[in-house]
Amino acid sequence: MGEMNGNLCRLTVIEVVDGCFLGRRAVLARPMERATLPIMTLHLIKLCVGAESFDDHKAWVEATLARKQRLGQPAEQFHTTRMVPKRADELMDGGSLYWVIKGVVQARQRLLEIRPFTDDDGISRCHLVLEPTVIATRGQPRRPFQGWRYLKADDAPADLSDLAEGEGTGDLHPTMRQDLMALGLL
Repeated sequence: MGEMNGNLCRLTVIEVVDGCFLGRRAVLARPMERATLPIMTLHLIKLCVGAESFDDHKAWVEATLARKQRLGQPAEQFHTTRMVPKRADELMDGGSLYWVIKGVVQARQRLLEIRPFTDDDGISRCHLVLEPTVIATRGQPRRPFQGWRYLKADDAPADLSDLAEGEGTGDLHPTMRQDLMALGLL
């Protein structure tokens, strides 16, 4: 920003074309209110350690919720993580947690809330509160990684229910579906 001249503000504009610096020039412009950029949906991706298949993960979620109900605890599903996502606004705009099961993205759960807290040892942590509905996705191979990663909406695999007729795998036996996903064929 440059100097103010009455109702106009002197700005320095840097001109770049195709990555090449062309120069600078001064312009006068009216001051604008700070622009609000639209929020773009963002997702998280995480390894689902311990699950053998989509059906195994879905059964675990259902069993965990049933156990919480029996114990009189709030029937919500969450995943605890050490790192609090800094891009929470983008995640809460329709974002999901995508699960990598046996090296393949196979499922997702919609993010409902990001709840930071401090544990008994004084360590900052975070509950990623998830919708208890586990949604099957088109398989997408992934290499192992630690923690969670951001996943752009354009890079997220489609839900199996959203695929065109003939592309889905709803009529396949779960074991065959898992084997085909492991091969990267679905």
